[in-house]
Amino acid sequence: MKMWFLVVLMFGILYGVITGIGSWLGVGSASSYIILAVLFMGFQYLIGPSLVSAMMKVKWVSEKEEPELHHQIAELAQKAGIPKPKVGISQLQIPNAFAFGRSQRDGRVCVTSGLQRLLNKDELKGVLGHEIAHLKHRDMLVITILSVIPLILYWIAWSFIWGGMGRKREAGGYAALIGLGAMLAYFVTNLLVLAGSRLREYYADERSVKLGNPPHHLASALYKLVYSSAQCRRTSWGEEELHRVEGLRAFFLNDVGQAHNELQDLKAIDQDFSGTIDQNELLALRSKKVKLEGAEKIAELFTTHPNILKRIKRLSTFLEAF
Repeated sequence: MKMWFLVVLMFGILYGVITGIGSWLGVGSASSYIILAVLFMGFQYLIGPSLVSAMMKVKWVSEKEEPELHHQIAELAQKAGIPKPKVGISQLQIPNAFAFGRSQRDGRVCVTSGLQRLLNKDELKGVLGHEIAHLKHRDMLVITILSVIPLILYWIAWSFIWGGMGRKREAGGYAALIGLGAMLAYFVTNLLVLAGSRLREYYADERSVKLGNPPHHLASALYKLVYSSAQCRRTSWGEEELHRVEGLRAFFLNDVGQAHNELQDLKAIDQDFSGTIDQNELLALRSKKVKLEGAEKIAELFTTHPNILKRIKRLSTFLEAF
């Protein structure tokens, strides 16, 4: 699914629902939901970076404190043609990385302290390229805007089902029917937002490669992240941190909540049991067919990140450039 098609489809659904309600209530009556959603999005836009920084326990670091990290981020930002982002270290032990910010000029790239200990220089650069790609293409802003559409539809559904939108009692049946329709649209658009998020992850992987990072380095980093995230569930501190970032999993490079389910498939790629994925192992995966079971397909519909095996399989298609 192309991103432009997804955006057109979602705004088309919203337009249809708003137009239908406007016809039933009278022109302009449903516009309050759009106004509320825009205000909510503006509020989120203003305070979002501060909330993410606080919840992820980010400490902003100078070039003197982290010279190598600053150098890698500056180099990738220059290649991508964007201003150098602010650099931070999250005090979370879960190995991962994330990017956020209001705009390219307000971009911030952070790695967790656990990630620095886990990855080698090349793997880390592949991860940072992925995060720089998110900033380059304003992915956080795109997903935030799309997320407002289900929010509007949820408010509409709630008001019609429980409030009747101020209509007389005899019209309550129609209001409930419209509310149920809006709730269905809310469910569908939520799935579309998740599909958009997964699509942006695929694009960011590809763009990291285009920034000069060999695909097997990013594939190896993803493997290590999945393994480490799965191991975190076996410790009390890991469970505590996973719970802490539950609402922010979409920011991470991989879905830390799904890691324990994905690990077994990835171990099959690691033919020499080295704990990494080298170029030959990634090349071998390219010729194999990756097929998800029914339960896995359904589970993927409700996640912000693509299935990790499919994601690494797609990385294998970029090997020819190296």
